Amino acid sequence: MALVFREVLGYHCGMTNESIEDIARKLSDAVPEGLRSVREDLENNFRSVLRSSLAKLDLVTREEFEVQEAVLAKTRAKLEALETRLKDIEAQ
Repeated sequence: MALVFREVLGYHCGMTNESIEDIARKLSDAVPEGLRSVREDLENNFRSVLRSSLAKLDLVTREEFEVQEAVLAKTRAKLEALETRLKDIEAQ
């Protein structure tokens, strides 16, 4: 599921399950050799923390964002047309 910020209306890097898994794996790979015995537990904890942190963010899916983006583009086009029409009326 790709995610975006609702307030900013800008794309947030897509956080799919695969990317969460990749980040958790990279974090566990960075664990010093002496702690490798707890690597699987750490990877599971990293994964859990990432998922719970993302769940707390005010995010929408890419599809929801794209629908709102289309509505905004249509609204902007209508506004520009109305502004042009108003200028024409004022000029008369």
